[in-house]
Amino acid sequence: MPAMLFLPLPDLQRPLLAKFYRAHRSPMRARGEAQLWVARTSEIVGGLCLTPVADGHWLTGLFVAPTERGRGVAAGLVAVALAATNGDVWLFCEPELGEFYQRLGFAEATDLPPPLAERLARYRQSKQLIAFVRV
Repeated sequence: MPAMLFLPLPDLQRPLLAKFYRAHRSPMRARGEAQLWVARTSEIVGGLCLTPVADGHWLTGLFVAPTERGRGVAAGLVAVALAATNGDVWLFCEPELGEFYQRLGFAEATDLPPPLAERLARYRQSKQLIAFVRV
């Protein structure tokens, strides 16, 4: 098996992450203003987006191909992306994913930047989500 690489996706290759999400019928999106990160062997097997907000970033779009789950791909991808990122990092997740993010150093967030607080309030009208932050 080829070595797993975790790296930022160059702007010219941004459509590759969108294609990866679509190929797996994932609702995730490669947002235009976000820095995109991927896990890849010979092809992309995972991705995430880091969108600038306040004095930090909002982590969205974390998705790993089903065939690669349980192998540490998501944890490795998050670790490498955050090591190259300054400031706090916030995310929203479903309650069953809380323990995963806590193992990665995230804690439940009680104070969010206003744009994220507003977004979370809207999302919570139709979903049960928890906000996390890593300082």
